[in-house]
Amino acid sequence: MAFTEEAARLGIDSAVSVRQLRRWERETPPPLPHPAQQMVLETLFGVPLAEMGFDVPDHRMSVSTPISDPGRVKRRTFVADAGLLAAAALIPGRSGVRIGAAEVAQLRGRLDGLYQTDHSAGSVPAITQAQVIEQAITTALRDASYTSRVGRELQTMLAEMHGHQAWYGYDGGRIDHGRGACMEALAAAQLVDDPMLQVSALETLVLLAIKADRTWEAVSAAENAHRLASRAGAGHSVHLVIALRAANVATHLGDLSGARRALSRAVMHQGRMDLDIDVPKWASFVGPFEVDYATADMYVRADQPKRAVPFLRATVRSIGDGLARNSASYRVRLADVLLSAGEVDEACAEMSAALGACRGISSPRLTNKIRDFRQAVVKVDSVVARECAEQIRTTAQGSAT
Repeated sequence: MAFTEEAARLGIDSAVSVRQLRRWERETPPPLPHPAQQMVLETLFGVPLAEMGFDVPDHRMSVSTPISDPGRVKRRTFVADAGLLAAAALIPGRSGVRIGAAEVAQLRGRLDGLYQTDHSAGSVPAITQAQVIEQAITTALRDASYTSRVGRELQTMLAEMHGHQAWYGYDGGRIDHGRGACMEALAAAQLVDDPMLQVSALETLVLLAIKADRTWEAVSAAENAHRLASRAGAGHSVHLVIALRAANVATHLGDLSGARRALSRAVMHQGRMDLDIDVPKWASFVGPFEVDYATADMYVRADQPKRAVPFLRATVRSIGDGLARNSASYRVRLADVLLSAGEVDEACAEMSAALGACRGISSPRLTNKIRDFRQAVVKVDSVVARECAEQIRTTAQGSAT
């Protein structure tokens, strides 16, 4: 409501009810607003209360001449404006269609569906859907008429959309594109004052900054994500994601003591996730398998692939059915680490299973992992290794046709 917003800007504790607006419209003379309401109304309309059609006693006259050049201000004109304070005054003066709660709900459903598309089919098909949804959101913001509440929800969805696109940049190896989307997501989340969306953008920025070898940026992003989440009273699921990102940074830096500390925090938060009441959608994927995966990464970084293998096996076993892309990616990672550990036959068997799990998934990052495995396995002089390399080649050809 415009009146309430203006009162807040002025630091005045005042409000206007619908009943009072109707009395101002219907009664002659209209009831006199109280002094606090007077200050807000005169600020809103730029004219003294007396020129709005009210009978104002001398001691309530704020000025004897107009505050600005209002022209002829009729009471009926003012009342029409006042009657819109609760509705139309909040609608941008555009000629586009009206966007209401029903249209917002449809857009929200399509936006939330991106998670399922990405998890089940990969980022490539998700990108196509995201472009259509982003166009719908930006067109609505630019051209449509809507209330301030609807406008805020549209801007919130746009912030989420940029967050999706940041992840797609990471998954597709377009790191600069992803970082740019992260900055857009951060700016949009700040405009709607949503700290959880800022945290979401920052945790993705950690991954992108590591890929770009901007470790200082990754460290700052992780620290700021923790600060924002703590101030906002985030639950354990959000703090688990942040702890995992801190482990990612420490592992990348070779700070294995720091990685162990971050993983200890992750274990603590993971054990308390059942206390969470409201988990953001972007954090709902996290679970114990992510802790195991990050632990395996730490051992790989320490050049101890044999110690990483049990954690990767646990990751593959425990990941949920709805995370097909991640499941296939973790299988490929297990195969790669098994190969590094000298378990050639087992690595090739795991890769064969991974190739089956990859069917129907289009993810550049996953494709690159499979390609890297093939480059390593062709160097191994064994029948099983050669057969595995050939299976990868024929599978890749089949996917390309």
